[in-house]
Amino acid sequence: MPEPDDELLRRIFRRTRSIALVGASPDPSRPSHYVGQYLRQRGYRVIPVNPGLAGSTMFGETVRAAIAECPPETDMLDIFRRSEHAPQIIAEALDRLPRLRTVWMQIGVTSPQGRALAEARGCDVIENRCPKIEYHRLFGVTDLAGIGDASSLQRPNGDGRRRQEHKS
Repeated sequence: MPEPDDELLRRIFRRTRSIALVGASPDPSRPSHYVGQYLRQRGYRVIPVNPGLAGSTMFGETVRAAIAECPPETDMLDIFRRSEHAPQIIAEALDRLPRLRTVWMQIGVTSPQGRALAEARGCDVIENRCPKIEYHRLFGVTDLAGIGDASSLQRPNGDGRRRQEHKS
C-alpha cells in the first residue's frame, strides 16, 4: 500500500465537492459521525449511506440506503466499513457514480482488490487514513471544539466560498 504524498492529499481536498460516507452513524461519539460533521463544516456536501437509517437526516442530508441512491455528482467515497466489504462497496460506487475521482478508506481499512478496481478506473485511492486528520494536518484549521481562528475555515480550493464553524 503506497503512502500518499501531501500534494496528492491537497489536490483531493481542493477538487472534492460531494462525499458519499458509507457506514454513517447517528451517534456523535462514532468516528463516522464526527468525521462527516467535520467535513460538512469545511464546506463539503456529505451524503450519509446506511441502509438501517435510510430516510432519516444526518449532516443536513437524507440518509441513503445504498450508493446507487447518491447523486451522480458525488466525487469522493469515504468508507467506514470493514476491509472485507471494501471491494463490493468500491465496485458499486464505480458502477453508480460517474464523477467518482477518489476512494478513501478510513483508518484500519485496506483492500488491494478495491484499490486495483478504483485505480483501473483512474481514481485516486487513499487507504488507512482519516480525511479529518489529514485535512487538519494539511490546512491547520480549528478543531470541533472551536479552538483557534474561525476565519481559517475556508475551503482550501480558493473558490471564495466560506462556511463558519458552528459554535455551541
